[in-house]
Amino acid sequence: MKRFARILGVLLLLLVLVVVGAVTYITQALPNIDAPSDLKVDVTAARIERGAYLANSVCACMDCHSTRDWSKFSGPVVPGSLGAGGERFDESIGFPGTFISPNITPFALSDWSDGELYRAITSGVGHDGQPNFPVMPYLNYGTMDTEDIHSIIAYLRSLPAVESLPATSAPAFPMGIIMHTMPKPAMPGLRPDEADAVANGRYIANAAGCIDCHTRSEKGAKVGPDYAGGFEFRFPNGALVRSPNITPSTEGGIGAWSREQFIARFRAAADSTYVPPTVDQARGDLQTVMPWMMYAGMSEQDLGALYDYLRTVPAVDGVVERWTPATAAVGH
Repeated sequence: MKRFARILGVLLLLLVLVVVGAVTYITQALPNIDAPSDLKVDVTAARIERGAYLANSVCACMDCHSTRDWSKFSGPVVPGSLGAGGERFDESIGFPGTFISPNITPFALSDWSDGELYRAITSGVGHDGQPNFPVMPYLNYGTMDTEDIHSIIAYLRSLPAVESLPATSAPAFPMGIIMHTMPKPAMPGLRPDEADAVANGRYIANAAGCIDCHTRSEKGAKVGPDYAGGFEFRFPNGALVRSPNITPSTEGGIGAWSREQFIARFRAAADSTYVPPTVDQARGDLQTVMPWMMYAGMSEQDLGALYDYLRTVPAVDGVVERWTPATAAVGH
């Protein structure tokens, strides 16, 4: 019996050593992605213009890296906070830990090389070589045209410096370990010819992360049909909003929408007279995380291309229950 206990003890010790060794390797050796050391982005007016369009109206970088006013519908960006970071994603809204968006104005990026910025945007690896949580869809950005990423970098370099020092993110265990395995080297593609509407729409959908928000998932893994909606976004008070079905189904999707209706829905918030309505969640008012004010800036050509692409995805029937107020969400 003592011999068996001794053997068991040795096996347990070996198991512990293997686990410790594996964790040490993962956290110390990964992610093993070097920043391009020779990258120097030429900051031109054309790149700044393209980068501003992408960062604000397509990729919506500024949606997370600014302060959003959640007392207004769709949480518009608070004036003067553009790029300052500080938005919080934590356990109260379903995240595995606390993640704080960093400042991405020149105040915080002055000691970053362009190569480090490129790596962060396309591979999710920070200035210090540590991984970022993929609330920023860097896997999507890693397949974008290199010139578009260079344009975003040029735009970030042109922003007014905002003196802000957001808190450091703190992933919960074991996410802090798992995150080291997530970054992947960039695999850039080519921006399609704008004359090819469907290909251009697919490119826009990837850059905007449409599939990520409009596909139901559990613990970060997609479990529902692509673009069929049902992804749950939890608000700190417990209310739930779910992404709608945007497949071309006429039974719950956007199959009955015309191209013009689709474009108009986005462009409505671009009207100079538009004022986001006040939202009282205590009263049960509908709120959304969809940054309508940002996507409203997308060009009609790109919105039309996005519509054309969505018409090609498999139609999935099903109406999504969009909103569950806080009182009804208790115990969900």
